[in-house]
Amino acid sequence: MPSTESLQAASSSLSLDAPSLRRRLACWLYEGILLFGVVFLAGYLFSTLSQSRHALDNRNALQAFVFIIFGIYFVWFWAHGQTLAMKTWNIRLVDRQGRAVTQWRALARYVLSWLWFLPPLAAVAPFHLSVPEISVIVIGWIAVWALLSRFHPQRQFWHDALAGTRLVTSLPLSR
Repeated sequence: MPSTESLQAASSSLSLDAPSLRRRLACWLYEGILLFGVVFLAGYLFSTLSQSRHALDNRNALQAFVFIIFGIYFVWFWAHGQTLAMKTWNIRLVDRQGRAVTQWRALARYVLSWLWFLPPLAAVAPFHLSVPEISVIVIGWIAVWALLSRFHPQRQFWHDALAGTRLVTSLPLSR
């Protein structure tokens, strides 16, 4: 459990202003790069435990497993304030009042964060589109979803507003 002094130091190093959209998207992109390692380890663990011999063996089970691993990863880090990518970009996740996020709120944010991907994937599912066509639709939706934060009063992403969380600037502690 963090001490009172460390909590006060952390809260004094926060600005409740939302980081710029450019910085949040750079952090999001960096997070995606870091997740390659998480996917690699999860895939290795899954294939070892399930004795899969081919990449398409147990594909749906692997996807569910990676979804759960991602959930554990994000909920744990968000409940502690920030992921490695968020630390790099001086961004912290807090609740609406600027307090630490509970695991339940972090879990709600994780589920709601799939709004970045699920609507376009559901929209293209009935059609037999090529990978480039699907990529354009998904990237277009991501751009629209990111730009919609401009319409939020505090410039937060809408999944954060729905989850009762907010991204704030975390000022680096001086040494």
